[in-house]
Order: sequence, then C-alpha cells, then structure tokens
Amino acid sequence: MKIKKFSIYTFRFFLVIPFFIFGQGSNDVYKNVRKNQSLINDVYRQVITNYVDDIDLDSFTKLSINNMLSELDPYTSYMEKEEKDGIEILTKGKYGGIGISIGKRENQLTVITPMDNSPAKRAGILSGDIIIKIDGKDTKNLTMDEAAKLIRGKKGSKVILSIQRFGESELIDFNLLRESIKVKDISYHGMLDEQTGYIRLTRFSRNSDQEMKDALENLIESNMTGLILDLRDNPGGLLNSAVNILDMFTEKGQLLVYTEGKTYKSKRKYLSKSEPLVPNEIKITVLVNQGSASASEIVAGVLQDVDRGVVIGRSTFGKGLVQTVINIDRERSVKITSAKYFIPSGRLIQKPGYLPKELLADTSSMDSIFFTKGGRSVSGLGGINPDYKVDLNKIDPLLSVSLRKGLFFSFVQKNKSKYNSFEDVESDTSILNDFETYMYSNDIQVKMKGESNYIKMKEKLLELDSNSVQIQGALDILDSYFEDISINQFDREKKDIHHWLLVEFAEHFNGVEGRFKISASKDLDIQKAMNILHDPVAFDNIFLPQ
Repeated sequence: MKIKKFSIYTFRFFLVIPFFIFGQGSNDVYKNVRKNQSLINDVYRQVITNYVDDIDLDSFTKLSINNMLSELDPYTSYMEKEEKDGIEILTKGKYGGIGISIGKRENQLTVITPMDNSPAKRAGILSGDIIIKIDGKDTKNLTMDEAAKLIRGKKGSKVILSIQRFGESELIDFNLLRESIKVKDISYHGMLDEQTGYIRLTRFSRNSDQEMKDALENLIESNMTGLILDLRDNPGGLLNSAVNILDMFTEKGQLLVYTEGKTYKSKRKYLSKSEPLVPNEIKITVLVNQGSASASEIVAGVLQDVDRGVVIGRSTFGKGLVQTVINIDRERSVKITSAKYFIPSGRLIQKPGYLPKELLADTSSMDSIFFTKGGRSVSGLGGINPDYKVDLNKIDPLLSVSLRKGLFFSFVQKNKSKYNSFEDVESDTSILNDFETYMYSNDIQVKMKGESNYIKMKEKLLELDSNSVQIQGALDILDSYFEDISINQFDREKKDIHHWLLVEFAEHFNGVEGRFKISASKDLDIQKAMNILHDPVAFDNIFLPQ
C-alpha cells in the first residue's frame, strides 16, 4: 500500500481546524467536534489499513475532502496548487478564456453573465444558460473551480460548451475560440439625452470606484438630472469597491452593508464615510437582471433600502455569501464560506437552498418582508427584486440561431468594405436580402416553435405503424404546416434582424459608443428607466409606503 505521510498529515491537519474555530466556545460544542473528528479519523484509518486494493492516498484524501465539501454550498472548496494558480490568473485581469462568469443554481453549473465583447457574448451565450458539458465532459459533479479550469486555456485554443437553455428542448453546442480576456470595469458612460446620464459597470475591481468617480463627475458637469446605473450581467467582485461606490450616492454615516459569521473577523459593518458625490436632486435608476450577482446586488439593494434609487429589470442572482481562503500549507488551501452579506433593511442577499436542510443545526425561519428607510416593504427571500419588473420579449428562432452562431459579427466582417460609414449601412435597402442569403448559405438548421417536440412524436408514431395511411396523412399536414411557417419566418423577424445588423455595424464604424446608442433604442430596460426619470410623479411615488 502506498502510504504517503504528507497526505495523511494534510488530511489530519485539515480535520484539526474546527478546534481553533470552536475552541473558545461551550464545552458541549467542543465535545461534539472532538467526537465527530475522531469518527472520521477512525473510518479513514480503517479504510487505508484494511481495504483490499492498494490506494493512492493523495488521490483518496483529495477525493474524501472534495466529497465532504460538496455537500455544502457551491463556493466552499479544497484547492491545490493548480487551483490557486487559476485564481491568481483571474485576479490579474487578463487570461485565456471565453469571457463568462459562472455560478451554481440548484446545483447546476450556470452562466451568471457573458462579458461584453467576449467570445461567449458574440456567440450568443446568455445569462441563465446551464452548462451541461465542457468539451464533452459532464459538469454534474464538477466544482466551480474545476469547471473554470476546463473553460480557461491557451489563447487561440478551442472549447465546446453544451448548453441547456430554457425553452429549448435540445442541447445547444457552442464552439468557442479562447481569447485574451481583458476586463474593463466601465464599458461605457455618456449622456442619452440632455437630461439622462448612463453608466454601464461590468464588474467590481480595485479600479472600479475611481472609474465610477471620473464617470460621475463627467456626467454631473454635463448637467444630468437623472442617472441610469446599469448593473445587468455584472457578476460582482470586491466588496470594498462596492462600498466605495455606494459612498458616492449615500449620506455620510449611513450603514451600507454588514457581514455575519461565527468568528470575530467575519462580523463587520461598512458605513458611508463621506458626503455624497451625487447630489440628492439627481434621480437614480439601477438596471439589474439574473446575471447581477454579489457586489452588484449589494449596490442595487442598498440604493433600494435607503430609498435613493429605483431598481428596474428582473430579479438578481442571489449570491450573498463571503468566502475566506485558509492556507493549510504552501501548496494547499481551503476556501470556506465564512459569512453572509446583509444590507441596511436586514435583508440577506443569498437565496435559500444553498445548503441541504439536514446539515443545518438551526432551522428557524427568517423574515420574508423587510422595510426600506421610508417604510415601503421589500422582499427578503434572497436576491434583489426590482421595483419595476420588465419582461423581455422571447427571442425568435432565426434571431436566436444568428446570435448563437455569430452570424451578425461574421456578416459584418465579410461585408464591411462595401460601406464607408454607418450612414451608408442605414440607407442600404438590400442589406436584409443580403443577410438572408448569407444566413441560409451557412446551412443553418432552424427549428420552429414546437417543431422539436413534433419530430420526436413523429418518430414514435412511425415506429408504432409506419404503414398507416391515417398516420402518414396527419404527418403530411403537420410537415406542411411547419414548412409554411419556416418559409415566412424571416419576414416575421426582419425588424429584429435588421436591428441587430445595425448594432454590429455601429460597433464596427463607431466603436462601443456606436453600438450602445443603437442597441439602447430597443432596450426595454433602458426605455423604462428613461420614462420613469422623465416623470417626476412616477419616480417619487415609488418611494411611498405601500
């Protein structure tokens, strides 16, 4: 048997940790930890002593630890040198990847957000997509660190993600080319009209607060009376960055966020330290969606709790857990969820269900209704629920496949030499015909709504009786129905397709600003925010107690 002293030492050192955590607690807690630790050590010793086959103890120890931690929340994990190196790559702000943030939702590996101008975004990956396979490897039993390691790789190499999407009956394969991912905190800011300023913040890093300060000062100088702060698809980042940004909007001394955990270090309060940079008379709206997580939820939730901003969009992701990395030795560490985030009303941002009920010693229920500074009620069931919910239009089949395959981007690259300016593109009456020809030349397979279910039913009916005249007659009618829908589908979608063509060409000719100005014209969240900002009565009524 290959008994390796170092691995056994590592395992036992790991198990001793609870003594340092609970050593100052009651005798009952101390005895309970000691009893259970002894049981784990005894089982481990008996297995390595008596098991019939030789066991690689390094692998067995790592597997044992991972299995133990897998029953906790998705963010608690054991890390060896390669995983630690992976974290260091991400903190430098540049790495080989496809530009997505991932999380666990109902124990499924989920896309929190695709980053702007990334391979994932251009290919059409969406927030909420569930990653079933990575290069054919099932993700069901992968930790997030293991999944991230598979997704990242050398610049120029390929990775295939098999995605399960709501409303789609089959997996969607995305063939992606890894790039050097450079993350910019504020991807765009500017004035939408003479009154309304706009800032899109993509993450919270050590540079975010300074970038936000510069953008706000620029917009204030431009005489904005209302601000749209766009936190959609922002997966979060550094807590201090979020606190510093909130400091620019809230009164000095205001409680912003606090953390609660077992240890003294995990209990902290964060207060606004200075007078607000943004005057109170400037109205604020915050855009969020299911890709807004962690620090994004703190900012949106605090502005909602202190009645400083109106939240618009869809409910956020619901990540309110704090992780601490504890080093075991030079090459090994354990990342442990050590605290929870709470915002001024007392709401916990984390959605419930992250920990199996049978593992919880305290099963007392938490309040579900909380109140803002002005007395209006807000939900405490995890995540941030918007003051105004905006339902997005469902993406139709041709637009979906065009986004998924990056056809708009590739069409622009192929045809950009035909135009001298964006205005030339806008005035081209033949561009839709050209794109339709290009789209079908790519041999795309498009299924109409309900067609996938029909194909499965058709196969079963033919298996039942392939010679039945009645069955064949019914199938012929349905085949004809789907063919008719398919023939006219492009005409039904041409307005949306034309819009996305203009968006891609606008970025080619006028950069990020050009892309944003075209896309904003059809952005339902932005249009809702502008309507509210331009209607003082509607804006003020939101803050009245219900």
